[in-house]
Amino acid sequence: MNLQFDIIEVLKVTMVLFAVIDVVGSIPVIIALKEKVGGIDPFKASWVSMAIMFSFLFVGNAILDIIGISISDFAIAGSILLFIVAFEMILGIQISKDTVSATASVVPLAFPLIAGTGTLTTLLSIRAEYNLLSIIIAIAINVIIVYFVLKFLSKIEKLLGAGGIAIVKKVFGVVLLALAIKLFRTHTGL
Repeated sequence: MNLQFDIIEVLKVTMVLFAVIDVVGSIPVIIALKEKVGGIDPFKASWVSMAIMFSFLFVGNAILDIIGISISDFAIAGSILLFIVAFEMILGIQISKDTVSATASVVPLAFPLIAGTGTLTTLLSIRAEYNLLSIIIAIAINVIIVYFVLKFLSKIEKLLGAGGIAIVKKVFGVVLLALAIKLFRTHTGL
């Protein structure tokens, strides 16, 4: 287990997770969710999503071993999922349907919106490529970003405006698409 600090690696992993989590691109969805349920708890959503990410980072491989799926299989499936999510972001379409519940800060906000299958797949994929300490720090940085975005959601919405949110979502969609292609190529040998 490699635990050396490398700032460049931390920045790379942070940006990858930031693109996959896409909390800024999810602002319109989060605003709609907040209006539907009357409010969300930024602290609860942030810490639950972090717990999910850390749990999957450390026991995800064991779970896959138990059900007989290799990391490459999971990464390829995840790359296809990331590809679809990127298309949703770029084209402005919605393929998946989320449900709203009374515990909106946990479901669907913490999971699957913040710590969804794309994030979990990415964590397993980057675990083979990057230092564990870099991933842990990147998760913490992203959870802090998520917290502040949720905490100041109304101010961010006013600052960016509808056009700004749309542009950010499309830019991160393209980054996510490139990541999906990289994951697919890495694990298929193409």
